[in-house]
Amino acid sequence: MGKVAVGAAVVCAAAVCAAAALVVRHRMKSSGKWAQAISILKEFEEKCGTPISKLKQVADAMTVEMHAGLASEGGSKLKMIISYVDNLPTGDEKGLFYALDLGGTNFRVLRVHLGGKEHRVVKQEFEEVSIPPHLMTGSSDALFDYIASALAKFVATESEGLHFSPDRQRELGFTFSFPVRQTSISSGTLIKWTKGFSIDDTVGQDVVGELTKAMERTGLDMRVTALVNDTIGTLAGGRYNNPDVVAAVILGTGTNAAYVERAHAIPKWHGLLPKSGDMVINMEWGNFRSSHLPITEYDQALDAESLNPGEQIFEKIISGMYLGEIVRRVLCKMAEEAAFFGDTVPAKLKIPFILRTPHMSAMHHDTSPDLKIVAAKLKDILEISNTSLKMRKVIVELCDIVASRGARLSAAGIVGILKKIGRDTVKDGEKQKSVVSLDGGLYEHYTKFRTCMEDTLVELLGEEVSNNIVVEHSNDGSGIGAALLAASHSQYTEADES
Repeated sequence: MGKVAVGAAVVCAAAVCAAAALVVRHRMKSSGKWAQAISILKEFEEKCGTPISKLKQVADAMTVEMHAGLASEGGSKLKMIISYVDNLPTGDEKGLFYALDLGGTNFRVLRVHLGGKEHRVVKQEFEEVSIPPHLMTGSSDALFDYIASALAKFVATESEGLHFSPDRQRELGFTFSFPVRQTSISSGTLIKWTKGFSIDDTVGQDVVGELTKAMERTGLDMRVTALVNDTIGTLAGGRYNNPDVVAAVILGTGTNAAYVERAHAIPKWHGLLPKSGDMVINMEWGNFRSSHLPITEYDQALDAESLNPGEQIFEKIISGMYLGEIVRRVLCKMAEEAAFFGDTVPAKLKIPFILRTPHMSAMHHDTSPDLKIVAAKLKDILEISNTSLKMRKVIVELCDIVASRGARLSAAGIVGILKKIGRDTVKDGEKQKSVVSLDGGLYEHYTKFRTCMEDTLVELLGEEVSNNIVVEHSNDGSGIGAALLAASHSQYTEADES
C-alpha cells in the first residue's frame, strides 16, 4: 500500500514537473515568438526610416526629375504634362459657368454664378449622377449621350434671372480624371480608361469632341472651354481664393501635384509663349521614383502583385489606396513567422486590401486606455478577437510607422516643388507668401498624417522660410475649379472687356 502511494506521489511529482516544464517551454516559446514579432516590426521601422538627411535627398531628386521631365517628353518618370492652362482665375470673373466632373463611377454637374471681386461666388449648385455599370463597358456614344442628357436636364433648372442672352453660348469646364494626352486648353485624347471603365472606341479620341457631339445630339448649346484634371482644378480653386497659391497637391486614394511654372523654363514647350508668361504643369508625381525612397520588401511585393508593376512607386508608399494594405502585409508576416495572432494565421488577414486606410486611421487615432477601437477593428474586419493590450499597442505603432513615412515623403515632395520654383529660401527683405492648396480624403481625414506632414515641412525648410509657406485645405477645389477655369478661358472675356 505504502509503495503504491509513494509510486503515485513520484508519478504525480513527475507530472507536475513535466507540466511546469511545458509551461516554461511555452513561455519561452511565446516570449521567443514575441521577440521575433518585435524584431520584424523594428526591422520594418528601420527600413522605413526618413531622417531629414534622406528627405532632403528625396526633395533634391524630385527637383532634378522635374527639370528632366520639362526638358523632353519621356525624359523622366515624371510626365510633367503641359496643361495649356496659362490663365488662372483672378477673382474678377463674372457670369454663369458650368462644370462637369467625371472621375469615377459617379459624375457631378455644377453651376457657378460668379460676381467678380465684390461678390465672388454668388451661388453654387450641383447634382451628382451615378453611371449605370453597363455604360462603363458599352460604347462611347452611349456614355457621352447619358452624360449630355443629365447635363441638359441640369441646365433646364436654371433660375429665371440667370438666363443667358441668346447670342451667348453657355461655357463648361470639364474635369476628366483619366489619362489624357492634352493637345490644347480644350482638347485631349484619351490614352486609356482606368477605374473600371473599358470603352474601346473612346481610346485615342478627343474626349471634348465626344462630349461636344453628344451635346449637339441632345440639342444642348454649350461649349467646353477648358479640359482639366482634378489637381489642376484644385490649383484653380485655390488661386481664386488666394492669389499666393503656387501649387496644388491631392492626397487621397491616389496622389498628384500641379504647380505654376514660368513658360520660358519649359524647354519642351515649342509653342508661342503665353501672354501671362505662366504655364500650369500637371506633374503626375505619383510616378516619381528615386533610389533615395525608403522601399521595403513589403512595398516590393505589393508593387509586383499590383495591376501596374513598376509604375506609380511614390503613390504606392504615400497614398490612401495603399497605406492600410502595407500595414496588412506586415501583420501577415508577423502572424506567419512569429505566430503573432496565435498558432493559425487568421484567414481574413490573407485577403489583399481588406484593411483599408480609414480602418488604419481609426486604430492610429485610438486614445482609449485599453485601445478598444483597435480591438473592435481587428474583430470586425479581420475576425481576430482576444488580443492583448500589448499586441494592440504594437499595431498602433505599426500604423504610425507607415503613416509617418508617407506623410514625411509627401512633405519632401512639396519641398522639391518649392525648390524648383525658388520658393524654398527667404530673399533679403522679401516676405513673399507661397501657398500650397491641398485636397483629398487622406489629407482631410487622417489627422496624424496631416500633422506629421506639416511638421516635417517646417523641419525641412527651417523656421524662417516656413513662416512664409502656407498649406491650405482647398475643399472640393476640383469641382468649382473647372468652372473657374471655364471663366478664365472664356471666349467672351476679351470681347467683354474691349
